[in-house]
Amino acid sequence: MDNLLGILALAILGYLFWQQRRQSELAQQFITQRCQQLGLQLLSVARGSHRLKDDAGNWCWQTLYLFEFSADGADAYQGSATFKGLRPVQFYVPPHHMPG
Repeated sequence: MDNLLGILALAILGYLFWQQRRQSELAQQFITQRCQQLGLQLLSVARGSHRLKDDAGNWCWQTLYLFEFSADGADAYQGSATFKGLRPVQFYVPPHHMPG
């Protein structure tokens, strides 16, 4: 019985790790596409915090991704994207200088 519980726990941990990797890859693609649409140069993407509840108190897997971007190649700004499961729910780009 102990072996069965150990295998089950290992399978659950493997599944959660696989889902987190999948979410990270989707977030990278989504952020890259949005930056290209806005004419911004993407510098880096990092996974921020995890939450098990959203702002309304509903149970979900919510992850915040932080990214740095540049508008003209000489400056750097930090934006964020929030994912609920595998879906993006918020994309924030702060006010920044656009090259003329």
